[in-house]
Amino acid sequence: MRRPIAFASGLAYGVGKMSFAKKIGANSQPASPRIGSLLLSGSAFLAPMAGVTDAAMRRIAERFGASATVSEMISADGVVRNDRETRLRLANSGAGPRIVQIAARDPAGVEDAARCAENAGAQMIDINMGCPCKRVTGGLAGAALMRDLDLAAGLVRAAAEAVSVPVSVKMRLGWDDDTRNAAELARRAEGEGAAMITVHGRTRAQFYNGFADWSAIAEVKSAVGIPVVANGDCKSPEDAKEMLRLSGADAVMIGRAALGRPWIVGDVAHYLSTGKRRAPPSFESRLEIALEHLEALLSSMGAVAGLRHARKHLAAYVDSSGCGSSCEAVGLRRALVTTTQADEVRELLGRLFLSDRKMEAA
Repeated sequence: MRRPIAFASGLAYGVGKMSFAKKIGANSQPASPRIGSLLLSGSAFLAPMAGVTDAAMRRIAERFGASATVSEMISADGVVRNDRETRLRLANSGAGPRIVQIAARDPAGVEDAARCAENAGAQMIDINMGCPCKRVTGGLAGAALMRDLDLAAGLVRAAAEAVSVPVSVKMRLGWDDDTRNAAELARRAEGEGAAMITVHGRTRAQFYNGFADWSAIAEVKSAVGIPVVANGDCKSPEDAKEMLRLSGADAVMIGRAALGRPWIVGDVAHYLSTGKRRAPPSFESRLEIALEHLEALLSSMGAVAGLRHARKHLAAYVDSSGCGSSCEAVGLRRALVTTTQADEVRELLGRLFLSDRKMEAA
């Protein structure tokens, strides 16, 4: 089921797509894309990261201006079962559009899962064709689909025919350097009804080694008439601007750099729309954000599971703020990720962020 794609200007996106890419290269500000029925607020998205982008993280990123956030990857079987873990991953993050990413390996499974996700409130369905994890690719899902383009196209067709909301695809450049077929997959996905393509600038064989090849994403951009999002190694607003220049993409997606810095996605969106950097959160604000994230996880997951899940986030908040470098702080950080007492975690966070405010002024 093909859907019209347009930009906020109202012009059909397929018209003059190469001239638009040239404008990006000339450092003009990207237009906010419309993906089917969704008109997004800007051009910086939070990537789906399994075990990381929980609803609390997505909510914080949206509050700081992320144009869109995507749920953690959920298996098609999990969506249909609607078990507790799946419900947590499907939880509404807040005001932003509800985008659910599904990992599937057969058309019937993705059809059922997409329909269930839409019934649960999803406003967009993303199909994962880029996860390099062996547990996922071993089941012929994720990046393994880039080795079977007929099956990959069939998944897009099944999902697009099953739901009324837009369907997108997240992929890599290919399985390895000998099979860089992202442009071909993107063309076929568009033909089956995909409304957006996201490309991580690595092959599956690279996992997360080396550097993302932003220039290689340009081939995908030139192959389709739907919005393309560039992903991989975007760590700053300046990175995002360079990604758009080299790829010609319409938006950027930020993953690992947002761990411990969920506000960075909004920082990038602001920079891309205004050309100006905004001030980073103060140490006090970062502490408040970390505590908010902790409390949300304790509330949604329970004291034991919530605290266990929070550890990666809390350590990242500390590390990204440079709070854990002194000898005393090293010990505090170690205690932060080992204690089983929520009250102690709160105290340790306060000590780490506020014990030496001279760091902020330095």
